[in-house]
Amino acid sequence: MIDVHCHLHDEVFDKDRDKVVERAKKRGLKYIITAVIRPEEISKALEVFRRYGGFVQLTIGHDPVLVDKEVFEKQMESIRKNIDLIVGIGEVGLDYWCVRDHEARKLQEKFFIEWIEFSRTYNLPLIVHSRSAGKYAIKVLLENKFYNAIMHAYDGSVGYAMEAAKYGVMFSIPPSVTYSVQKQKLVKKLSLENLLLETDSPVLAPIKGERNEPSNIIYSAKKIAEIKGVSLEKVVEITTENALEIFKRLRK
Repeated sequence: MIDVHCHLHDEVFDKDRDKVVERAKKRGLKYIITAVIRPEEISKALEVFRRYGGFVQLTIGHDPVLVDKEVFEKQMESIRKNIDLIVGIGEVGLDYWCVRDHEARKLQEKFFIEWIEFSRTYNLPLIVHSRSAGKYAIKVLLENKFYNAIMHAYDGSVGYAMEAAKYGVMFSIPPSVTYSVQKQKLVKKLSLENLLLETDSPVLAPIKGERNEPSNIIYSAKKIAEIKGVSLEKVVEITTENALEIFKRLRK
């Protein structure tokens, strides 16, 4: 299995990160992809990336809540510096849950479009954050004809998801699918060929309120298998192949 999106460098793992990684390996994970979203996280994430010798991979993006041109440009420069190390760009996107101001949302969208073009330039997949903004994020992707994207922990309507999936946009499913009716509906309607596994650790655990970790990816896989009426092995096989297809650098 491949955890395509988490935050393993988060300080909540500082005391037991080695054990967390060991549990992930024992559970059968092939890779963990940790996502940087703020400038102050980069050096720590690079340390974690280097410590685990290829097992932990890296993406760098920009927290949409930081509607700040200076931070945006700083993150873009950081990606350029580390472009040979990363397997994707993200998470980036829109957040209408935290950002309510109309002008700030317009700037979020402007940044998002720039990230799309940046990803297109470097031929890297884009991991999209779209909290309370799913249909708007999908609309931007489709209008810009950019489909090399992963909708991470998508909380929007299934209808918009199905429209994006027609073009090959992927959806990564966190362990919260065990109790989230919206995520369950998403899994039911989307093809297995459009699904990936993520944990978004340390949040979105299979049990509300608990700390999440990459080994919990198994809960995503098991719930998908249950909803789809297929074997766990089939879910693992297809989602892993999907991940290797979109994160082409993982094959190297």
